[in-house]
Amino acid sequence: MDTVRVVCGVIFKEDKILLCRRKAEKPLGGYWEFPGGKVDPDESESDALNRELKEELAMQVEINTHFKTIIHQYENIKIELIAYSCEFVQADFILTDHDAIQWVEKRRLLSVNLAPADISIAEALISNDNIS
Repeated sequence: MDTVRVVCGVIFKEDKILLCRRKAEKPLGGYWEFPGGKVDPDESESDALNRELKEELAMQVEINTHFKTIIHQYENIKIELIAYSCEFVQADFILTDHDAIQWVEKRRLLSVNLAPADISIAEALISNDNIS
């Protein structure tokens, strides 16, 4: 089984991080996640993240640094989830793949019903005092 490369943004606005809830009819519907999406062949991770945020949320961010990469095996798919620390710039929040958004304090990330692959990212964020 091939591994699907997925990039996500840990998007900060002041002291909170953006989470998006997947629409019920989508795979992992109802789960909250760090926004992003698949990296296309011959596309850089940063280009993919900018494209996905624009397509899914009409959002612009400033991508800072790579934060963490994890491999997660779901029942039918294996993903490489590549997280980047970002600063929020602006958004119209036109939701295409999600039905809700929320800004969450870092310490509260695990109180949300996160998608399984995103839990490792949240745990690393909570234990890392150097990122905010």
